[in-house]
Amino acid sequence: MIKPVHIVGAGLAGSEAAWQVAEGGVPVVLHEMRPERMTAAHQSGGFAELVCSNSFRSDDHLGNAVGLLHEEMRRSGSLIMGMGEVCKLPAGGALAVDRDGFSDGVTTLLGQHPLIDIVHGEVEGLPPSDWENTIIATGPLTADGLAKAILAETGTDSLAFFDAIAPIVYHDSIDFDVAWMQSRYDKGDGADYINCPLDKDQYHAFIEALVAADQTEFKDFEKDTPYFESCLPIEVMAARGPETLRFGPMKPVGLTNPHDPTVKAHAIVQLRQDNALGTLYNMVGFQTKMKYGAQTDVFRMIPGLEKAVFARLGGIHRNTFIDSPKLLDRQLRLKSRPDLRFAGQIMGVEGYVESAALGLVAGRMAAAQAKGETLPAPPATTALGALVEHVTGGFMDGPKAKFQPMNVNFGLFPPVEKRVMQNPDGTRAKGKQKTRVKRRAMAERALADIAGWG
Repeated sequence: MIKPVHIVGAGLAGSEAAWQVAEGGVPVVLHEMRPERMTAAHQSGGFAELVCSNSFRSDDHLGNAVGLLHEEMRRSGSLIMGMGEVCKLPAGGALAVDRDGFSDGVTTLLGQHPLIDIVHGEVEGLPPSDWENTIIATGPLTADGLAKAILAETGTDSLAFFDAIAPIVYHDSIDFDVAWMQSRYDKGDGADYINCPLDKDQYHAFIEALVAADQTEFKDFEKDTPYFESCLPIEVMAARGPETLRFGPMKPVGLTNPHDPTVKAHAIVQLRQDNALGTLYNMVGFQTKMKYGAQTDVFRMIPGLEKAVFARLGGIHRNTFIDSPKLLDRQLRLKSRPDLRFAGQIMGVEGYVESAALGLVAGRMAAAQAKGETLPAPPATTALGALVEHVTGGFMDGPKAKFQPMNVNFGLFPPVEKRVMQNPDGTRAKGKQKTRVKRRAMAERALADIAGWG
């Protein structure tokens, strides 16, 4: 008789891991503390709840590393990517989902699976060794009791960083005499984003107000926690210089204002659809730690949002992750407790898709172990394998390198042979074209290599 795999946490990583184990014919006991005990960021007891953006980012599988990861996961039978397709919303070249429909769908499928037993309630310390085969996928908001138990077991300080949440605006409160629908460079359906233009004076007034706004004060234990560079609060970016946002989330390129096509905006704020009904829109890149009152005052300075009604204001929470390269083996198991595997953001990856991806790998490894087998990690030439290399230290530059959370990117992949660096007509690729050719070569190699894994 095959013993069950216990999985602690039903976020993106835990949900994906549970699906992979059960689909491999191995029983699962899935432990989730919500809704009995909530976190500082979650709003429901649903599985795979998206607490920040509703975007899985680029879906370009031949030119973008996260798009490649999407495709590898699809080909590996991913629950998260499958439900993402079901709940897909217009988002240009990105994959965005209806967050409520997505969570409801994942919760329903896991609840209906004949090999998955769901247990609600907090696992307060390290899972008992007699469970034999456990995956800890509690994410960046791991409960204090379990987090302290992990630290006590490893004897290593965990790292931590802040992750901020962007506001959501009701569509019918946006002034379309000022704003308009258009994707940058008309990608996707060409009208997947709402655009709010600012002239030079409006932009600088907005920046001044942003930097001067009241911000959330941190507790003493939080004050030395660094931000993750890919999810900086908007006011932190603005404080780095008045032009920073114009080259970031407020860049005005690739867009034409139909209300006045002859005038080029100095900066543009974009909002992305957040639910299937099209009633809610997320302010792209506007994660924030401003106090609620300051948020409404400052964001209503944006043309088109003067009368904006917010379905959710921005917030901030503290993320924690373990020093995985020191603590985990190549099977993603704790070296001091091989009965314990880790999956997801607690391992030191950033992003919804990356978290689910390591849930997929950990789940398949755990299912193989339950059957008395060993499944090796995916090839390092794949996006899935590159993430495993990242969290196990395979590509770290020396033993003193500092481990930091990271999104999937082509910098994590082994280089391709120089001979492939040419255009389809055989000429040598240069500049940006060389980068595109290189990425496509890496992607094609990855998709060929992932076919032989698992």
